[in-house]
Amino acid sequence: MSTRFEFQTRTRIVFGAGAANHVGVNVKTYGTRALVVTGRDVRRAERLLANLQLSFVSAATFPVAGEPELATVEEGAKLARAEKCEFVVGFGGGSAIDAGKAIAALLTNDGKLLDYLEIIGRSHVLKNWPAPFIAIPTTAGTGAEVTHNAVLTSPEHKVKVSLRNRMMQPRVAVVDPELTYDLPPTLTASTGLDALTQLIEPFVCNRANPMTDGLCVEGLRRAARSLRIAFSNGKDKDAREDMAVASLFGGLALSNAGLGAVHGFAGPIGGSFPAPHGAICAALLPHVMAMNLRALLQRDPNGPALARYEEAAWWLAGDMKAKADDGLKWVRALVLDLKVPRLGSFGVRREHFPDLVAKAANASSMKANPIALTPDELTEILEQAL
Repeated sequence: MSTRFEFQTRTRIVFGAGAANHVGVNVKTYGTRALVVTGRDVRRAERLLANLQLSFVSAATFPVAGEPELATVEEGAKLARAEKCEFVVGFGGGSAIDAGKAIAALLTNDGKLLDYLEIIGRSHVLKNWPAPFIAIPTTAGTGAEVTHNAVLTSPEHKVKVSLRNRMMQPRVAVVDPELTYDLPPTLTASTGLDALTQLIEPFVCNRANPMTDGLCVEGLRRAARSLRIAFSNGKDKDAREDMAVASLFGGLALSNAGLGAVHGFAGPIGGSFPAPHGAICAALLPHVMAMNLRALLQRDPNGPALARYEEAAWWLAGDMKAKADDGLKWVRALVLDLKVPRLGSFGVRREHFPDLVAKAANASSMKANPIALTPDELTEILEQAL
């Protein structure tokens, strides 16, 4: 049996406690004027801004409150042009990093954002390389620091869509676990479960390959031993480092393999309700796993996906004799321990199910799910997560 696969990343990864203290040295070759895209509170980036100044790089700042909307990205690109910024730095969670990626792409490409968006836009291909983009995550969950897409929200269309191009991978990812020490438990839980999802889904998906397998296994081992610890004691350095690695490896894996039904639902739900992406993934994960296992046992019992779920259970449960169902039980217990809210707490109701199922069925992430799920099965997932 021959094996064929591709693995791509053009990102230079700088990892380690304190790595963010040397950002200026790593980025000064890109210019002397930066747009720094942050989360809601720009003050969290004060140390970064001081570090850039030491390397003779001045900066304009652009805060992104919540998940980035199309208008937010257009506004950020307008500011970057007005401030004559030569490169972009994203400092924050996945929202700040995705906004920064999209702004960097618009800086060097003519037209409107809708020209380049899939699903709701014209899906034009970027003609020019984006402005240099540097990603500095302050959470451990999305892996956006090494992915080549920016997830954006369109309130008008009630959907999340991606600006996607291989040229959009950050030039440098600075992953500093120290930046996550002050994350509150709720955010540690939702982002950490997002990271876990982005290790499980690429591992069991129908596009998995030997390189992504290695990343997923190591990431699963680290997340399994450290997510609970990071949740209960955010200052635990080893646990925070493990989760930073898990998030990074999940980003690399999903970019080169794919995801599944959790993320197939996450886009439509996130676009329609005020729910953080990580919290949606956390609420859905055990129910998608349960449905995939049931469907695989019924329709593809001899296929490779069941064996992959069993192997994932080894790393999650820390037991080489664990079965696929043991992995599911472990995830269910984790979700309870981390006090994950259910979808109903974000406003999802049964009358929304038909629209969410229809949108999820057409989502790009759904195409990599290890087995095609029926509309009734997708509806049952929502019912169980409600």
